[in-house]
Amino acid sequence: MFKTEKTVLMLKTIATIAGLAVLLWSLGLPSLRFADAANITDVSDTLSNSAPSASSDHTITFVTPTGVLNAGTIVIDLSAGFTNGASADFTDIDVATTSDFTVAANCAGSERVGAAFSGLVLTLTLCSGDGGSIPAGATTTIQIGDNATGGTANQQLVNSAAEGSYEIGFTVGASDSGWTRVVILDNVQVTAAVDTIFTFTVTGLAGGQSVNGTSTTGATGSTSIPFGTLLAGVASTAAQSLSVSTNAANGYSVTVQLNQDLQSSTGADIDGFTQGSYTNTPVTWVAPTSIVGNENTYGHWGITSDDATTTRSAGDEFNANEWASASTSPRVVMSHTGPANGTGTGEGITRVGYKVQIGGLQEAGDDYTATLTYVATPTF
Repeated sequence: MFKTEKTVLMLKTIATIAGLAVLLWSLGLPSLRFADAANITDVSDTLSNSAPSASSDHTITFVTPTGVLNAGTIVIDLSAGFTNGASADFTDIDVATTSDFTVAANCAGSERVGAAFSGLVLTLTLCSGDGGSIPAGATTTIQIGDNATGGTANQQLVNSAAEGSYEIGFTVGASDSGWTRVVILDNVQVTAAVDTIFTFTVTGLAGGQSVNGTSTTGATGSTSIPFGTLLAGVASTAAQSLSVSTNAANGYSVTVQLNQDLQSSTGADIDGFTQGSYTNTPVTWVAPTSIVGNENTYGHWGITSDDATTTRSAGDEFNANEWASASTSPRVVMSHTGPANGTGTGEGITRVGYKVQIGGLQEAGDDYTATLTYVATPTF
């Protein structure tokens, strides 16, 4: 077959190039190659809120195979799925790779990165002469929004109003590029219901039981406090145990109130501690003074509680062996600020004590009575 002059020339050129390559290889000299564009890897954009029309922070990460030289740029195209209605700017952007880069609006100062939006295309410039560069194979993290150090509150990008998958494009340095996607989707509302729980129990106690620093002298039932026959100058003490179980988030309170003083059918009464003053401020127990003609001093009775931190005012809490007066107005004797399971003194269980003492002038009677009412109130 005859070869044309053009064919012969082409074959000679190929032979020359091949021979040069073999020579360079044999001499260990660098060979010629063309630069190839590379895809960035491990690229993602994590949104703080993926709901339609929601304002959201962005945390963007990627690995650039080639790196970005000083004076190079990173261009991120967010136009497909977002708007910049909140006017996020360079103050709402962080850039970090092997170290954190300082960020400014442009490269006029000493900051290492200039950051500017053109619509929803963000261009990051590694400022020439300021030392900013990204090594090949390094991971870069870019934050946009409130998550950026020094970011202005609520200066975030706004998600598209339409649900869907949206592409974000990257041009990194002179030759690397890539894409990732984010999904904008309505939030999922999770609902549940928990039934309310509240149980309140009153239990009697035997004699010889401790109640707030003193001992009971007689037994009680869940619906009775039988002091029996009172002796002049001798204090009688009885107590009941109160228990609460509840899932009320803000706890509960328990109050006690009287329908009347301890009163007989003849109209004689045993007044509230101390000597008819009906004090709500607990004090150490004192005996009635029994002054002729002053019936308030003939006898009195009061209450105490093991719960030292109730919702009573700070000065009206019960310290050990301190007593206040029961009253026709509610007195708090037990409370807690959260759920309780019927255990733990001052949380789910409390002993409430009652003490009565008379002098020799207390009017006779075998039918002194009063009715106590406990009211337990949860706060859900």
